[in-house]
Amino acid sequence: MKLLKAVILMLGLTGMVAGRLSKNGDRMCVYRVLSRGDALFCKGNLHVIYPEIGDVDCMYIPECNNFRRKISIWDKPSIKYSLASENKKYILVMVDPDAPSRNYPKNRYWRHWLIANISAALPSLCSRCGLKRLRSHGGGASLKTGNIRGDELTGYQPPNPPPETGFHRYQFILFEQPKKGKQVTLSSKEKAKRGSWSISDFIKHFHLGTSVASSQFLTQNYHDF
Repeated sequence: MKLLKAVILMLGLTGMVAGRLSKNGDRMCVYRVLSRGDALFCKGNLHVIYPEIGDVDCMYIPECNNFRRKISIWDKPSIKYSLASENKKYILVMVDPDAPSRNYPKNRYWRHWLIANISAALPSLCSRCGLKRLRSHGGGASLKTGNIRGDELTGYQPPNPPPETGFHRYQFILFEQPKKGKQVTLSSKEKAKRGSWSISDFIKHFHLGTSVASSQFLTQNYHDF
């Protein structure tokens, strides 16, 4: 799937690519990569992986196999970043800049997910006792396996655009977390609501700088056609 998307982008096409998912019967799925303007947001090989559909980096969620309904109820995706350093920690942000619609985003940014202090505690086998024990490996290990761990400041909320509001962008942004500085948290006002969140203020306040990787996909309400 990633190879197909890469070929399309190289050829400068934004059309449709047909392919069948073997786990979902015989129905053909139509995939579309994002237009050039939206595709520019995707950088750094950040992979967002949902069950059945797989990596949704820089693509439209297809309407076949009820994927647009399923993604609105699925649990959090796996997040992989192959360039992560095991000596660093990371912050992951998932936002919708198109709330309630791309033409009228008065609730920009809608915060769908926020995790700080991303790190890993991978199991290793105790050679003497034969029991599993946890060994800390830092943020890179978990990002490389897709099983991220950290402090979840905002619980995951699946993408579920309101009916008749068109396609929404769902953006995943990864930052390196400064080793020294303020403890990353949300204010009581920010905790009270997800919408109208100033991500720029958040970045500035915690000195996050430029993101190291980002990805996005587009989807619309599954009742819309």
